[in-house]
Amino acid sequence: MARTAPQPPNTTTDAAKAGVPAARTTRQTAADLAFLARALKAPALLDAAERLAERAQAESWSHLEYLVACLQREVSARDSHGGEGRIRAARFPAVKTIEELDLAHLRGMTRQQLAHLGTLDFIAAKENAIFLGPPGTGKTHIATGLAIRACQAGHRVAFATAAQWVDRLAAAHHAGRLQDELVKLGRYPLIVIDEVGYIPFEAEAANLFFQLISNRYERASVIVTSNKPFGRWGETFGDETVAAAMIDRLVHHAEVHSLKGESYRMRGRELGRVPTATNND
Repeated sequence: MARTAPQPPNTTTDAAKAGVPAARTTRQTAADLAFLARALKAPALLDAAERLAERAQAESWSHLEYLVACLQREVSARDSHGGEGRIRAARFPAVKTIEELDLAHLRGMTRQQLAHLGTLDFIAAKENAIFLGPPGTGKTHIATGLAIRACQAGHRVAFATAAQWVDRLAAAHHAGRLQDELVKLGRYPLIVIDEVGYIPFEAEAANLFFQLISNRYERASVIVTSNKPFGRWGETFGDETVAAAMIDRLVHHAEVHSLKGESYRMRGRELGRVPTATNND
């Protein structure tokens, strides 16, 4: 038996039959709007309709202009909530946006290059972004900021350090589901691999890492940060051939930026000085 959609109470008609003054029509319209907003699960639409009604009247909006404005508020609210969920699911170690980046400290990358990456065109093109440089030069901040912007734009993102990615893949490999895991990760338009080079990998780990990169080649985007230039990746992966094959796939369709300068975190700090002992005798 087919189910019919619930209908709002027609108290306007009831009021007319009962001879109630027409002033109830405005209240009934508000009641109908509240009912329909609940039925559509669109609370932002209800709030927007109430707030925009006076403005629409004052500025002589057409009915369509008013409707579009209300729907835009609802779409924006849903996008915002969806972005927050995707940001949580990505498991960033900290939420850092591009806007919070200290551009005055940025070395080896121009504002224009950063702005270009911020358009996220590289994700649509299934290309990569790679940031090399010493610790504290902004690599992780930029990677996180771009990935958060991707979340806000509707993309699913996964973030982890290189060591964490290897642990995840090793667990899947030992459970006999490595290919399933690679297929699952392939559905993410963007993954971030942070801190390549901080911890050397054994041969099996290097092979798993290579499979991750190879599986995404020309299929989905990767952001990579590393404290080592490409010429030293063989030290990290224990095999120059594997490292070369990995780099080849990463940089074929990629923007590579070598950041320079002193650590942002160490600015203004005096390190290495031993306090002078005082003789209290």
